[in-house]
Amino acid sequence: MDSKSAAQSGLHWFEKFDVGVIHLDAQRNVVALNDYARAVLPVKDKMPFNKLVTTFHPERSKPKVKFLLDEAEGCPMSSAVPMTMIINIPEQVLLIKVSRLADEHGATTGFILVFYDVTQSVSPEQSSNPTLPHEPTSKVGGRNSMRLSRIPMVANQKVSFVDAEDVLSLESQGHYTRVLTREGYHFCNLSIGDLELRLDPERFLRVHRCFIVNLRAVRELGRDGTKTHVVLKGPATPHVPVSRGVLSRLKGALGLG
Repeated sequence: MDSKSAAQSGLHWFEKFDVGVIHLDAQRNVVALNDYARAVLPVKDKMPFNKLVTTFHPERSKPKVKFLLDEAEGCPMSSAVPMTMIINIPEQVLLIKVSRLADEHGATTGFILVFYDVTQSVSPEQSSNPTLPHEPTSKVGGRNSMRLSRIPMVANQKVSFVDAEDVLSLESQGHYTRVLTREGYHFCNLSIGDLELRLDPERFLRVHRCFIVNLRAVRELGRDGTKTHVVLKGPATPHVPVSRGVLSRLKGALGLG
């Protein structure tokens, strides 16, 4: 596929998504929503008008949305680029963009928050038939979660994807995650807890509070005194610590138990 065809294909992919639009005032309170946002967000339950936009979001997502707004507010209008982030909500993965609004003097008058539901683009069914409705493949904590076949990332305000099968390990970085592949590290806006819920448990196992490993990428188990670590396939890959409480489960998953 040449670059022109690839661009057209990407545009076609992007045009398939409905867009949610939320208008915020300068204090970040919700002023107005478009119809799609009303349909997707819990408007009747939350009654968000004249309330902070974070009313919409789970606790783990609130710091991310605040960060987006802080970054947008601090960006000069002369070089303003919409801030972009991926967040995880029950049953959906959303791509969010935030842009600041300003008056003739450059003073902030509000924000526009735009979101796209990209769940289909990162779930396994998308590769076989993008028109099929998606059924939840797991239920954790009483809520449905879509499996991820690709992990979405944002870098330099661009969205990219890494195939889950190419991932060696995932490392928690607070509210975010470092994703290790044979090509190196990538940055994912989703937390390691979000990814644990979405990834296939037959392939991925959380071996430590801060680490998930791809079981097919495990080369061997190593020992350092009383501590166990995972040695991954690939050149110069770091050792991944294994919590004692997970060790027997890990051995069983690797056929060693």
